[in-house]
Amino acid sequence: MRLDKFLGTTLGITRREAGKLLRDKMIEVDGEIVRSASFSVGDDNNVEFNGRPLRLQGPRYFMLNKPQGFVCSHVDDFNPTVFVLFDEVSPEKMHVAGRLDSDTTGLTLLTDDGQWSHRITSPRHVCEKVYFVETADPIIAENIAQFEAGVQLNGEEGLTRPAKLEIVGEREGVLTITEGKYHQVKRMFASVGNRVVGLHRERVGTLELDEDLELGQYRPLTAEEIASFLAK
Repeated sequence: MRLDKFLGTTLGITRREAGKLLRDKMIEVDGEIVRSASFSVGDDNNVEFNGRPLRLQGPRYFMLNKPQGFVCSHVDDFNPTVFVLFDEVSPEKMHVAGRLDSDTTGLTLLTDDGQWSHRITSPRHVCEKVYFVETADPIIAENIAQFEAGVQLNGEEGLTRPAKLEIVGEREGVLTITEGKYHQVKRMFASVGNRVVGLHRERVGTLELDEDLELGQYRPLTAEEIASFLAK
């Protein structure tokens, strides 16, 4: 493949922009600066842009430990997006599979594979999401049965799907849901007269947040983790 086409594909730029990078001596192939747009590169070549390796990539899959204050969209007028946390080529081509609110932390999945993310977010596929919840008022035992039976959310038709609530502290619980309605966890607790003051997603499907990831850190998913959402 011509080097300028390779750069266009991996960096998401035009061939003219690729040519400028080459003229500015910003591209190395196998440790040597290359300025020729027609230079041929193959699978065995190591191409770098400003010291960053470039590779023709298939679909990408990442888990992020999302911090507070970041939104799960590409553009926001008030908050930074989760994509600024990624030191990857063309992060704008990825999307979040199951968004979290800006003040919610924890397991966030990002990919550029739309069919894969559909397996996580589509109501047709029952995918569990597990949250650690902190509330303003004590969580009462009655809430367990209420969430199991389904609750009525303001503005929604019908009840929520059965959800499992485990009370782990006076104002702390672990909630497992199989839907992804807008602000669902907060609205569920509001429906029983309580208010969520802290929310952290611990698990999606069988995939748990990597405990080694600090807030704001991410890592690629393993082949086994990727496949776990396709086995249903």
